[in-house]
Amino acid sequence: MSQLSERPEKPVVGVSMPHESANLHVTGAALYTDDLIHRTKDVLHAHPVQVMKAHGRIIALRTEPALAVPGVVRVLTVADVPGVNDAGMKHDEPLFPDEVMFHGHAVAWVLGETLEAARLGAAAVEVELDEKPSVISLRDAIEAGSFHGARPVMLTGDVDAGFADSAHVFTGEFGFSDQEHFYLETHAALAHVDENGQMFVQSSTQHPSETQEIVAHVLGLHSHEVTVQCLRMGGGFGGKEMQPHGFAAVAALGALLTGRPVRVRLNRTQDLTMSGKRHGFHAEWKIGFDAEGRIQALDATLTADGGWSLDLSEPVVARALCHIDNTYWIPHARVAGRIAKTNKVSNTAFRGFGGPQGMLVIEDIMGRCAPLLGLDPMELRERNFYRQGHATPYGQPVPHPERISIIWQQVKADAEIADRRREIEAFNAAHPHTKRALALTGIKFGISFNLTAFNQAGALVLVYKDGSVLINHGGTEMGQGLHTKMLQVAATTLGIPLHKVRLAPTRTDKVPNTSATAASAGADLNGAAVKNACEQIRERLLQVAGTRLGANASDVRIVEGVARALGSDEEVAWDDLVRTAYFQRVQLSAAGFYRTEGLHWDAKAFQGSPFKYFSYGAAAAEVEVDGFTGGYRIRRVDIVHDVGDSLSPMIDIGQVEGGFVQGAGWLTLEDMRWDTGDGPNRGRLLTQAASTYKLPSFSEMPEEFNVRLLENATEEGAVYGSKAVGEPPLMLAFSVREALRQAAAAFGPAGVGVELASPATPEAVYWAIESARGGSAGQDARPAVAGEVPADASALRHA
Repeated sequence: MSQLSERPEKPVVGVSMPHESANLHVTGAALYTDDLIHRTKDVLHAHPVQVMKAHGRIIALRTEPALAVPGVVRVLTVADVPGVNDAGMKHDEPLFPDEVMFHGHAVAWVLGETLEAARLGAAAVEVELDEKPSVISLRDAIEAGSFHGARPVMLTGDVDAGFADSAHVFTGEFGFSDQEHFYLETHAALAHVDENGQMFVQSSTQHPSETQEIVAHVLGLHSHEVTVQCLRMGGGFGGKEMQPHGFAAVAALGALLTGRPVRVRLNRTQDLTMSGKRHGFHAEWKIGFDAEGRIQALDATLTADGGWSLDLSEPVVARALCHIDNTYWIPHARVAGRIAKTNKVSNTAFRGFGGPQGMLVIEDIMGRCAPLLGLDPMELRERNFYRQGHATPYGQPVPHPERISIIWQQVKADAEIADRRREIEAFNAAHPHTKRALALTGIKFGISFNLTAFNQAGALVLVYKDGSVLINHGGTEMGQGLHTKMLQVAATTLGIPLHKVRLAPTRTDKVPNTSATAASAGADLNGAAVKNACEQIRERLLQVAGTRLGANASDVRIVEGVARALGSDEEVAWDDLVRTAYFQRVQLSAAGFYRTEGLHWDAKAFQGSPFKYFSYGAAAAEVEVDGFTGGYRIRRVDIVHDVGDSLSPMIDIGQVEGGFVQGAGWLTLEDMRWDTGDGPNRGRLLTQAASTYKLPSFSEMPEEFNVRLLENATEEGAVYGSKAVGEPPLMLAFSVREALRQAAAAFGPAGVGVELASPATPEAVYWAIESARGGSAGQDARPAVAGEVPADASALRHA
C-alpha cells in the first residue's frame, strides 16, 4: 500500500460524523458573504444596469439621470477601469461591454447608499442601442454555422471498418436541455481597501486565486496587492468557478474609486438572467453493433451551447468527449466536439462538467437501441462493459474494470431485481392505464482536471504552543463537506483528537495559486497537501518525542494525542510534546504541497491519461407512470457507489443522495425555456424564478432510497485510500430516465424503441407514451418548445 493511501492506527478518517458547520447551518448562525455587510461600516450597494435586448451595439450610455437620484453615489462604466476591461480568462468577456450579447447583459453598475437607491439609479440610466440579429436556440446556431473555440476530435481504431463489420447500424439525433445551478446563495462579493492599502475581497467563489487574478488585472494591480477570502458558499455546483470573478471585480473597482466598502449581491432574478448554466447539447450519432449486441463503432458529433463567450466551454466539451464511452468499450470511435455561439448567458461549469452530457448520449443510444436489437436494456449494457486490458477511446487503460461488474451485481442483489421485475410484469398486465418499470444503469467517471496544471494543491498547517492546530488549504467549502474531511485528515495524520484541530477560511494570502474546488478533486488534492504539511510537523515531533522517551524516533507513534515508543509504557501527551518542541526551537508550522502524478494529456491529438482513476457506481430505479397525464413517481432507488475507503462516510452518502437528486432534476424536471420569437422579448429567459423553473423537492424524492458504499475498495495513490464523490453520483440518475422510457414503452407493443425528451417532464413522458401506443419510434411525436432542440428531431433510423 502506498504511503499516501495507508491509514495509521485509530484514524479519524473513516469515521461517520456530521458536517463541521451543520449546527451553524440549521440554526441560521452560519455567516455567508452577504451577511458580512452588517459587520462593515458605510457599505455602498451595487446594482446592475441591464439591457433587455438579446444583441446590439451601444450607441449611447447616459449616466447623468442616475446621478440625480437621491442616494446614488457613483455610476461605474468602462471609463473607470484602470486596468484591463475583462472579467474572463479567455479575454472575451468585457466587464463593461460596448456590445450587448444577451438579454439582461449588464453594461454599467450603479453604487448607492441603499440598494433601493442603486436600483432606482440603474433604472434611470439611459442606454441607446443599435439592435443586431440574434441567435438564441442551439439548433439555429448549428444551422447558421455560429461556432467559437476549439473543435476537438477523439479518434480510435478504424471507424469505417467497424461499421463494415457491424450486423446492425443505427443513426439518430438527440437534443437535451441546459440546467440552472439554483444554489441557495446567489452571487455575492464585498470589497474594501484595508488599513494597509490592500484590496480585500470577500467572495462567494469556488476559485479564489482566479478571482484574485481577475480583480488584480481589472484594477491594474499585482496579485500581491489583492487578497480574496471565501468564508463559505451556500452552494456552488460549478456555477461559482468562473462566474464570480466579474462581480468581485465590480465590487473591488467601486471600493477603489470611492474609498468605501462595496457590496454586490444579485437577487434571484438577476442571478438567473446574468449567470451561466449547464451547457445544453445536441448530438448526431451513428452506432454499429455486432450480432450479439456488442458495440463495434461509434461516429458522433456533440455540439454544446456555449452562450456568448467561451468561459469553460472548451474543457466542458473535452470532458464530454472523454465520457461518451461511460462504462462501455468502444473499439472504433470518431467523436467530434464543437461549441455553438448564441446570444444567451455564457454557459459554464456544472457538477460533472460535460461528463454527464457525454454519458447521457451513450445511455440514450443504449436505451433506444436495446428493443430494436431484441435485447433487454440491462443485458445490452452488461454485454458492453469494460473488461481487463481495455482502454478508453482516448487511450487511457481502465483500472479495476471488474468493479463495474461487481457493483452491477451488488445492485441487482440489493434491489432484488429479478423478483421485482416479475412483480412489475404482473402489475402492468393488470393495469392498462398505469405502468411501472425498473431500470439499472452504471457510471464510470474520470477524476482529475483535464488541464494537467490544475492538479496541484497547497496547505499551511500551524501548531500553536498550547497544542491547538490551525489548518489552511486551497479548497473552498460550498456545503459539500470538504472542510470536514480536511479536519479529519489533519487529525489522523498528526495522531490527535479532532477537537484539537480548527480550520481557517480559504484565503489567497495563506495558500497561493490554488486550483478551483471543482472536478471532484477537492479532497484528493487538498487532502494530500494537508497530509503532507502535517507529516512534516509530525516527523519533527517524533524526533522530540524519541529524545524524551529514550527511543528511536522511528519507533515512536502518536495515537489519540499521546506519543509512545513501541514496547514501552512511558508516554508523552500531545500538549506537553508541542511545548517541549517549542522550547527546543523546533518549527511547528509547515507548508504542504501535492501534485497528482501519472497524468499526461495531448489536447491536440486528444490522447493520453488525463485521469488519476475512475469512480464507479450503479443505480436501479423503479418508476410508476400515469398513462393519461404522463405524471410519474419514483417508487424506489438502490445505489452502490465506489468512493474507495471513505474519508467521511456520512458526508459521502449525503453527497451520493444529493448528486442523484440533482441529476434526476436535470433529467426529468428542470425545463429551461427561452423566448425564441421575433418579438421585443426575444432571448429573454422565461423560467426566471422558482415559480416557473421546477426544482426537485421532497415530493420527487424516491419513496424508498437505499444507498451504500462499495466495500474493500481502497484506491492506491489517493489520500488515505479514498476516492472523489462530488460529481459522479449525479449520473446515477440516468436510471430514472431509462425507467421512464421503459414505462412509456410498456403502453405499446413489444420491440418499440421509445424516444424520450430530456428533461423527461410529464409532458414529454406523455408524448413518449403516445408514440409507444402508436407503435412508432416517436418521430414528430412531441412539438418543439422554445429555446431547446426538440426531441422530435431525434428520429431513430436503422441503416
